[in-house]
Amino acid sequence: MNAGNRRLVGLNWLGSFAVLCAFIALWWTASHAGWVSRVFLPTPQATFASLLDGLNLSGGSGNGELLAFTQATVGRMVQGWLLASLFGVLLGAAIGVSPAVRAWVQPTLEFIRPLPASALLPLAISIFGLNPGMVLFVVAFGAMWPVLLATVHGFAAVEPRLSEVARCLQMSRAAFIWKMGLPNAMPDILAGMRLALTIALIVAVVGEMIASQSGLGQAILLAARAFRASDLFAGIVLLGLIGFVSNALLAFAEKRLLRWQQP
Repeated sequence: MNAGNRRLVGLNWLGSFAVLCAFIALWWTASHAGWVSRVFLPTPQATFASLLDGLNLSGGSGNGELLAFTQATVGRMVQGWLLASLFGVLLGAAIGVSPAVRAWVQPTLEFIRPLPASALLPLAISIFGLNPGMVLFVVAFGAMWPVLLATVHGFAAVEPRLSEVARCLQMSRAAFIWKMGLPNAMPDILAGMRLALTIALIVAVVGEMIASQSGLGQAILLAARAFRASDLFAGIVLLGLIGFVSNALLAFAEKRLLRWQQP
């Protein structure tokens, strides 16, 4: 990275930090000036104190419940995302390498794809019952579609001449997928996986709220019902941090895996 690019990155980070500070200042002003009742909008200080207490980082009598809820939500999100990525790539590769299969399956995919995963929760509850496996199934199902469709698009966009080369070399279908199709589809697959990670977090939280499973979704819902605004906002802040950190880690991994594409 040259000096110009480093300066641009530094300016971007500085601008992002300034926007965050402005948002917190507006929040502080709204809560202290009474624009919104503190019953519904706690101060940033109260939210931060609840966050430290819930994570047992305050050095006081914090119960650490928020830490346990966070671990449950992150575990559910990661497990569902991994299952979604695995089945999305496998099914997408099987569909994407065959124009005939794409033509047959495309209408069905377009019919199922718009269905929100949360709408399937009642059906999943009737099949699996109120248990962690039900929420995991819904998370994996909801997060699978971006990976599946991105994989199909990536394999369908393989240069036709590569297929001709594979036939000339008498490559098997599996060898073509591994050596030519997968590298070509990797940018699309990683982009789909990044989107799927966000969906996995959202569906995990919604599932915890509806199915009464331990996690940040349940913690936020209980805090809202008890009018514990600072605990509610602490859970929301944690969700934002989880989404930010997970996306940053995956973006870093994507950059490393796609180094061969950079000039």
